Amino acid sequence: MTRSSNTSYTRLSAFPKTNLLMFDAQQLSYHVGQTTLLHQVSCRVQPGELLVILGANGAGKSTLLRLLSGDLLPSSGQLLFNNLLLSSYAPHELAPQRAVLMQQNSLALAFTVAELVMMGRYPHFRGRPDARDYVVVESALELVGLSSLARRSYPTLSGGEQQRVHLARVLAQVWDANPGYLFLDEPLTGLDLSHQHHTLSVARDLAGRGFGVVAVLHDLNLAAQFADQILLLRRGEAIAYGPPAQVLTVDIIQQGFDLPVQLVPHPSLDCLLIVPCPAVQW
Repeated sequence: MTRSSNTSYTRLSAFPKTNLLMFDAQQLSYHVGQTTLLHQVSCRVQPGELLVILGANGAGKSTLLRLLSGDLLPSSGQLLFNNLLLSSYAPHELAPQRAVLMQQNSLALAFTVAELVMMGRYPHFRGRPDARDYVVVESALELVGLSSLARRSYPTLSGGEQQRVHLARVLAQVWDANPGYLFLDEPLTGLDLSHQHHTLSVARDLAGRGFGVVAVLHDLNLAAQFADQILLLRRGEAIAYGPPAQVLTVDIIQQGFDLPVQLVPHPSLDCLLIVPCPAVQW
């Protein structure tokens, strides 16, 4: 669905009430001084779904993710979790249930890979980790394909390997949650093509196991392949929200990115391929 006015989008976001544990964003806005970074955006993060947030640079994607995760407080609107304001939860109550992977994860200290991933288990123990915590760390490292690097010093890894370590860390944090929630801000940064697909396959598998996953992405074709729902932002406003086939149309993509595209059938998947067709200037 596309939005033709604030009124029509308000109707679109008037979801029925439910008792299902979820994040429910209602008309969220966020201002810094006189600058509006996000304006009346609504969406839901539900168990069993992978929601992908798309948009051009500066569209408000990371701002929305930080609002959904509780890192920022909205200037207006409501963000509910389990039908209560997210801001009413203490950090220690949210930590075992939702984890956040941000764009920048700089760390210069010489922790081993396993030690860093164990940091994701801190909400689950006091003092010392137990056998369960070590099992979760091993399982998370295996899931991201880094078991062989568990004893390596984190600063010696490549950028892509470091990104996968942090993915393992946030996976370890919510490993026991039912349901758990993952917020991933550009999780494919620094990853090669194979590991981009592997990371989104992990996210897709988690959603299939009942997790709610939100990922900020730039690649429209990956969004088409992996997302259950897509929210497309432009200049801080939502212009489309729904299943990939409804959002990733020629007209909506043109509106969101100022770029003409063509849609062609994928040779092996049940989705369309998006081919940019920029005007050639000599």
